[in-house]
Amino acid sequence: MSRRCELTGKGLLVGHHVSHANNKTKRTFRPNLQTITLASDTLKQNVRLRISMNALRSVDRAGGLDAFLLKARDSALSTRALRLKRQIARKAERAAG
Repeated sequence: MSRRCELTGKGLLVGHHVSHANNKTKRTFRPNLQTITLASDTLKQNVRLRISMNALRSVDRAGGLDAFLLKARDSALSTRALRLKRQIARKAERAAG
């Protein structure tokens, strides 16, 4: 299982532990990933995604999963999220036109 957010693309960062004596040893900074079930209003179904808590706040602020995905850049999304975005766009297009 990859340590990457499916919506924002956040992943591992590498840095140093720095001791009081200024000794540096390698460490990793991991994103706070959780498996969350989000509701898609357009598709009328629930979707389980592994996302960071930062992404969850962004989804809430955007007004839900559908609105967030339609605004998101394709390069940041995982293949599952990209497929979901295309389904939502197609369904919204059919409903509008």
